[in-house]
Amino acid sequence: MLPARHRLRRSDDFSATVRGRGRRRAGGPLLVVHAATRPEPGDGAVRVGFVVGSTVGGAVVRNRVRRRLRALMAQRLDGIPRGTDLVVRAVPAAAGASFAELSTELTAHLARVCAPATSVASSGPAV
Repeated sequence: MLPARHRLRRSDDFSATVRGRGRRRAGGPLLVVHAATRPEPGDGAVRVGFVVGSTVGGAVVRNRVRRRLRALMAQRLDGIPRGTDLVVRAVPAAAGASFAELSTELTAHLARVCAPATSVASSGPAV
């Protein structure tokens, strides 16, 4: 279970994470992960919100996908930089995905959005 202090709850927090300045995004066939660093991290806890819309399926299917994503994120909280907000959005194909498939894709997306930004100047050898 994802502890309460690690949950995004307010609509403003979701909007700031998805549309705010300095956000990062990684997407694939099952999930889209949005990340943003809070300007004032407060207690520094990583906060996560989930969007599983009606296009994913009926209520039973949506809740199953959301439960799986919550369990996967609870396992990965320690590897995410403090003060980060994440929004994990399920794509309709997530309804038929196994736990292992969701896990693999989530891990890959988190690695992309939580990696330190690299500058263009330091991306290659100096000529």
